[in-house]
Amino acid sequence: MKVAIVAFAFLAVAFAAQSDEQAPIVSQDSEVNFDGSYHHSYETGNGISAQEQGVLKNAGSKDGEAEEVQGSYQYTAPDGTPVKVQYVANEFGFQPQGDHLPVAPTPPPVPAAILKALEYIRTHPQQPEPTRKF
Repeated sequence: MKVAIVAFAFLAVAFAAQSDEQAPIVSQDSEVNFDGSYHHSYETGNGISAQEQGVLKNAGSKDGEAEEVQGSYQYTAPDGTPVKVQYVANEFGFQPQGDHLPVAPTPPPVPAAILKALEYIRTHPQQPEPTRKF
């Protein structure tokens, strides 16, 4: 949760630094609950807005506990282009989406020889070695 709050604060400062003007805060909301869930949002007078919510998944599980965070932010770039980012951050990392973000190219197809080898491995599982008794 600390990472999410720090990231949220960083985004707010980064967007505010884009302009020399002092934009008023139009709305702001923050709620932190005892179960680890939270919600933060704000909107400024110059069109910057952000919202984020998080919840603790698998609370109490030693190896499975993870924070699931979802959010979005939007602002207008210096060239006038509206920028909007939606994201999820969880045990699989930070996953942003936005029209301005590059998308990984489609990977090439798996070669036929590799597919044939994988099929052979699938249909011929390795036999366990017999245990030795001493």
